[in-house]
Amino acid sequence: MKLKDGFILREVAGEHVVLSVGGEVDLNGMITLNDTGCTLWKRLEQEAELSDLTDALLAEYEVDEPTARAAAERFVEKLKELDLLAGA
Repeated sequence: MKLKDGFILREVAGEHVVLSVGGEVDLNGMITLNDTGCTLWKRLEQEAELSDLTDALLAEYEVDEPTARAAAERFVEKLKELDLLAGA
């Protein structure tokens, strides 16, 4: 899985935000991400599978595998709802 083109992750006033820069999706503003979402977004900027996202959370946070996998699955589902994944 990979993110659609036309979006950038930036830090604005201490918040992680995703901004549309002429992509196919109109966000009507921006999406704010927490630290976990930021970690997953950065991993998805490259091609990544669910196992890669889970591994990224395990490496970054003190969490067990089922919790990391569930968090990664929820994040991916939200990105699908927002139509932010390429080929999804």
